[in-house]
Amino acid sequence: MKRILKDILRPIYRFLTDKNEREFYRLHAKFGGMGRYKTLKDVKFLEYSFTVPDSASFIWQFKEIFVDELYKFDSSDKEPVIYDCGANIGMSCLYFKKLYPNAKIKAFEADPNIAEILENNLKKNKAVKKIEIINSAVWIDNNGLEFSMEGADGGSIYGNNKKIKVSSIRLRDFLEKEERIDMLKIDIEGAECDVLKDCANSLRHVKNLFVEYHSFKKQPQKLSEILEILERNGFRYHIDGLTLRKYPLLPQISNSHMDLQLNIFGIKYR
Repeated sequence: MKRILKDILRPIYRFLTDKNEREFYRLHAKFGGMGRYKTLKDVKFLEYSFTVPDSASFIWQFKEIFVDELYKFDSSDKEPVIYDCGANIGMSCLYFKKLYPNAKIKAFEADPNIAEILENNLKKNKAVKKIEIINSAVWIDNNGLEFSMEGADGGSIYGNNKKIKVSSIRLRDFLEKEERIDMLKIDIEGAECDVLKDCANSLRHVKNLFVEYHSFKKQPQKLSEILEILERNGFRYHIDGLTLRKYPLLPQISNSHMDLQLNIFGIKYR
């Protein structure tokens, strides 16, 4: 009975004690009913103001980043080096700067329209210090690739929308130049396995790692390959599912072209 009461009261307790939790509910009440992919300007949240290309993705980004603090990590360095692969409109950059104001951040964003919003949002909130914005897809070479622009946070080389040619960078080349990387965040909508395989021997200076894993219905699942790379490089990992599936052993009827999304967290203790 105590366990049941705790489960019932926990959300109420968080709402009363956590201002970011209350802010999430305010944002959800104000913008949750709006249609997808409608650009909103001067959206106020906490002490910030953003241009938002899609209210739904913005609200849930806020929940994950500022309420659940998925990207929180510990560093003894006052100027940690952070690679934000898939920086989107800048929520993660703001969070990292709140965590470590003097952090050195490389923010990669493939979608040219989203990259422009990213840059403007950071400038508007005076958060550009020591942040380098790179409007390129994180990939395994520098030859460019076909990219599907989704209009929010779901742009992907595997998307079904109209594709355009975008520039790309080989992440491995960047990692090799760094003496250390305190946080490597990889949220690149399906390209993560190819990129990590290419970087498999270049993760020695990375201390903390976040990977959002995407499994596409018509492609082989490659989770084991990612975990093997992490194990080989001395990471201890933790995995969280993004969605709960009812009857996971039964065929799933869904419009999504993905059948699994996971958050993978890796940390080196040595």
